[in-house]
Amino acid sequence: MKRQAYQPILITDASRSQDDQLTSRQRRYIAMMGVRVACVIVGAILVGAEAPLLWLWLPLVALGMVLIPWLAVLLANDRPPKDRHRLAGRYRPRPEAEAPPMSLTAEERPHKVIDAEP
Repeated sequence: MKRQAYQPILITDASRSQDDQLTSRQRRYIAMMGVRVACVIVGAILVGAEAPLLWLWLPLVALGMVLIPWLAVLLANDRPPKDRHRLAGRYRPRPEAEAPPMSLTAEERPHKVIDAEP
């Protein structure tokens, strides 16, 4: 019988660390900038070689050179949403039992009497 590869057991619902998130965003940014550099190189080759359908390929490459940096910055600054606190849905403040209904007039509401004499 073969042993399976070791799989760690997840005992918490903790999200990824901030460093892991930052590293993945940096890698995504670098990859997108690499695609932009490739667009610049392909555009230069197409112009230099006077490729057929240049009127079609050049605007596509230019669009990639303009949109990719904008998207890369947006995605690099994007973080996953913060998780709601695990008790946020369960905790509800107790209603005040002594609170009088607000539909009563001031004269009908119960009054607190403070007596100065013991």
